Amino acid sequence: MKIIKFIWNIFKSIYNLIDKLLIVPISRAVYRLSELSRNNSGKIERILNRPNVLIYISLACAIALFLLIDTKSISLVSDEAEVLSGEKVNVIYNEEAYVVEGVPEAVDITLIGRKSDLYLAKQLGDHEVVLDLSGYGVGTYKVKLKYNHSIDSVNYKLDPSTISIKISEKISSIKSLTYDVLYEDELDEKLSIKNITLDRNEIIVKGSSETLDKIAKVKALVDLKAAGLTKKSEKGSDSLKGTTTIDSIALVAYASDGSIIKNVEIVPSKISASITLDSYNVELPIKIVTDGVLTPGYALSSVTSSAQKVTVYGDEELLKGLTYIEAKINVDGLSSNKTFNVSLSKPAGVKYMSEKNVAVDVKLESETSKEISGILVKPINLGDKLKAQAASLEDQSITVIAKGVSSILNNLEAKDIIAEVDLNGYGIGTVEVPVKVYTSDVRVSLVLKNSTVKVRIISE
Repeated sequence: MKIIKFIWNIFKSIYNLIDKLLIVPISRAVYRLSELSRNNSGKIERILNRPNVLIYISLACAIALFLLIDTKSISLVSDEAEVLSGEKVNVIYNEEAYVVEGVPEAVDITLIGRKSDLYLAKQLGDHEVVLDLSGYGVGTYKVKLKYNHSIDSVNYKLDPSTISIKISEKISSIKSLTYDVLYEDELDEKLSIKNITLDRNEIIVKGSSETLDKIAKVKALVDLKAAGLTKKSEKGSDSLKGTTTIDSIALVAYASDGSIIKNVEIVPSKISASITLDSYNVELPIKIVTDGVLTPGYALSSVTSSAQKVTVYGDEELLKGLTYIEAKINVDGLSSNKTFNVSLSKPAGVKYMSEKNVAVDVKLESETSKEISGILVKPINLGDKLKAQAASLEDQSITVIAKGVSSILNNLEAKDIIAEVDLNGYGIGTVEVPVKVYTSDVRVSLVLKNSTVKVRIISE
C-alpha cells in the first residue's frame, strides 16, 4: 500500500506540473493566436472547439514529459543514501590449498539512488559482498571488493572498497589438546569434578606457517552450563553425580599472551568428553584462633564454640590437605566475658560447609604464669641427605614461661608444647636459629626464655 500511494503521489505531482507548465500556457498561446488570426480562424476554431483536441494535446505532452523524467533528462526527485552496516564478505578461493589473511569480517555498504529504488534494493537484494580470489596464488595483493546488487538504478559505495590481502600456502601440524572448564563456579556446591576425559589427546591445526608458529596451546572448552550440569539445572545434585558425556565441545587455539588465534582450521572442529561429578566430603574440627592481646592481668579460662565440627565439600585432593576449619576471634584489649559471632572462612578447595557461622563463648579469669623446662627442640625442613643435632647439651631443649589461668597451667606439661627450628636453606655447619613454640590450647600463651639455639648440620 505504501508503494502504491507513493506512485500515486508521483503521478499527481506530474499532472499538476503538466497543467501548470504546459496546458495553461498552451491554452493561452492558442487563444492569442486565434485572436491574431481572426480572419483565418474558422478552421482553427472548429479544430480547437472539438472536445477531444485539448485532451490529445495534454496526453502527448504528458508522454513527452514522462520520457524525459524516465531517462533522467529531468529529475523531479533528489537522490538519497542509505547505509547497510556489518555485511559479511564472501571470499571465494581454494580453501584446501591456501590461507587468506587481511579480509575484514564485515563491510559497510552505502546505497545511493531515488527513495523508491532504495526501497526496492533493500527488499530484493541479498547484499552479498564478494571477493573472488579463484585465480590468485601465493603472494600479497591489493584487491577490490564487489557488491552484487540487483537494482541497476542504485549506485553503491563500499567501506572499505579496496583491501590488502596475503595468500599463503596452507600447512598442517599436530598439537596436543588440553581443556578448560567453563562455569565451574556455577556447579552445585556439594558437587566437584572428579575426572574429565577427552575423546582424543591430539588434533590437527591447519593454516599458514606464521600462524601455526604463534599457537601456544589448543584447548577444549567444556561448558557445564550448556551440558545442564550447573546448579541452575532442573535436576538435583544427587542425580548429577556420575559420568556424563558432553558432545560438540568447541576447540580454540591460543597464543602465548592468551589471545585467541582465529585464522586457523582445527580438525576436528568439535570433540566429545566424559565428565565425572562426585560429592566428596570430610568432617573437620573447628579450631579457635585468637588475635590480639588481652588486658594485662587477664587470661582465657574457657573458649567454647556452638559447633565442634563442620562437614566440608569440595575437591578430594585439596580436602585431604585440610586438618581443621579456623574460627578467628579478636581478643585485643578484652577484660570481660564475651560471645563472638564468627563467620567461618572457606579454605582453598572447599565449596560448601555445613556450618557457615558459629558462636564462640569466651570467659576470663586472673592470669598466672608457670615456667616449664625440658621442651625438646625439633628440626624441620632440613635438606636432603643432611641431619641436624644440638650443638651442646643446653641447645637440646628450651624453657618457656606459660601464661594462663591456674586451673589450666596446673595440667600443662612439656610434652604439650611443640618447639621447632626451621632449617630450610641451611647447609653443613653450625648455625644459630630462632625457635618457634606452639601449644594446641588457645587459652595458653608462651614466652621463650631463650629465643635461639645452636644447631650443627652434618651429612648423613
